[in-house]
Amino acid sequence: MKKSNVTIIKLAQTAILAALCYVAFTFLQIKIPMPGGDATSIHIGNAFCVLAALLLGGWYGGIAGAVGMGIADIMDPIYITGAPKTFVLKLCIGLITGLVAHKIARINESNNKKYVFKWSIIASVAGLGFNVVADPVAGYFYKMYILGQPQKMAEVLAKWSTATTFVNAVISTILVAGLYNAVRPIMLRSGMLVKEEERS
Repeated sequence: MKKSNVTIIKLAQTAILAALCYVAFTFLQIKIPMPGGDATSIHIGNAFCVLAALLLGGWYGGIAGAVGMGIADIMDPIYITGAPKTFVLKLCIGLITGLVAHKIARINESNNKKYVFKWSIIASVAGLGFNVVADPVAGYFYKMYILGQPQKMAEVLAKWSTATTFVNAVISTILVAGLYNAVRPIMLRSGMLVKEEERS
């Protein structure tokens, strides 16, 4: 397949997964109101960022998550101020997941279902585990030094964010393990899982 065709297919798939990130976060979330008009939420948006990284590679997965979740934040009056932080963190989730899945484990080169299943979970845990640590820490400093919130309020939000981010990570890992290992064989048979050297 020509490189230009591979790029077009991957961009189209990235756009679909970005849309899924947006829809999953916007319409399938349980919002938890916090002091000062802020909020945190239980959601599965990160699952589609990780799924994109497993299917398409780290850069495409990260871009899907960053764009989809970033737009979701921009469209929500509560989360709009956090959109830049979201963009960076979701890009990192994709890059880390892609690094583990494609550079370390090279799951696209394997036909062993157990091997692929194991490494899809490990890669998901790596990407989402990063987010469990980075989201509250980045959020704390972002809210204090960029948005100018009081330290006590930033601390409360960081604690709640840690709890919800952990719950989101567990739910997303389970969801991704099922989705990826169900979708991968179908995409391979249909020729829609484009194999090229991963850049993540």
